[in-house]
Amino acid sequence: MNILAVESSCDETAVAIVRDGREVLTDCIASQVALHREYGGVVPEIASRKHIEAIYALADEALEKADMSREEIDAVAVTYAPGLIGAVLVGVNFAKAAALSLGVPIIPVHHLKGHIAANYLAYPELKPPFLCLVVSGGHTMIVDVKDYTDLEILGSTRDDAAGECFDKVGRVLGMPYPGGAALDRTAQLGDGTKYPMPQPKLSGNPLDMSFSGLKTATLNLIHNCRQRDEELDVPSLCASFTKAVSDMLVPRTMRALRECGYQKLAIAGGVAANSRIRADFEREVKAAGAELFVPPLSLCGDNGAMIGSQAYYEYLAGNIGDQSLNAYATKSILGETL
Repeated sequence: MNILAVESSCDETAVAIVRDGREVLTDCIASQVALHREYGGVVPEIASRKHIEAIYALADEALEKADMSREEIDAVAVTYAPGLIGAVLVGVNFAKAAALSLGVPIIPVHHLKGHIAANYLAYPELKPPFLCLVVSGGHTMIVDVKDYTDLEILGSTRDDAAGECFDKVGRVLGMPYPGGAALDRTAQLGDGTKYPMPQPKLSGNPLDMSFSGLKTATLNLIHNCRQRDEELDVPSLCASFTKAVSDMLVPRTMRALRECGYQKLAIAGGVAANSRIRADFEREVKAAGAELFVPPLSLCGDNGAMIGSQAYYEYLAGNIGDQSLNAYATKSILGETL
């Protein structure tokens, strides 16, 4: 089954063609990073306009690179939630028009399910059930992947997402957008024990997380050093901050893995590209005698291939949309409107 998949939830316009959920025939991406870097972050209106400019040509490019005709497309998939509403609408409307003109089904895909599915492309042998830590710019959660479309959230952040904190700290330090990637590179040169960082104590669900206090403490430390004209060891600050984030993510995820009784742990989302977090999980998962699945860097960020992969399993489960399909800025990975 050949699925033309569209992703436009933020600042990447992506169109891919995926066969049977596991084989990427082509994955074309038009990045807006250089454009938004001037503003230090994504400008929603500009992102939406750039999606409109890029998406039609990108779809043609995807077909050409896959050496396929339009008649060989069996379905059209699209990210319908969550994301910047104007950006998501561009993709949804394009996908609806494409599905209608081709006479094929349209398959709505939740963006975070797509991130989980990136692991199916990187690891053809990976099949549910398994545990997955989803860490992206807007979301942080521990998910029990019982089946391809049957998920349960075991724990999540109660405030800020880990990725948002990385980007915000990076921006305050004057790093180029996206701040998380620049912060990771800088942290590799520093001492992660130099600046003590807070670790919040949460009541209730022991698998829940919180990053707002850590973000505030880090920003206050930066501002105080600047106001007092004190020297700030930026690499060590980045390393200390990254260690604190990892210390929040890793123990809770490993606890969930033990409680589920699984031997397979996957990580998904843009923060999965962070070198310190990847290394910490590799160490802990190996010590637990389990298997770790982390997508290559090309599949950690937003891409169309991950949407095409998840779409195949949504199609098999009968989750097919129609021309009334709408876009949503916020929606739970379980399908509930927030």
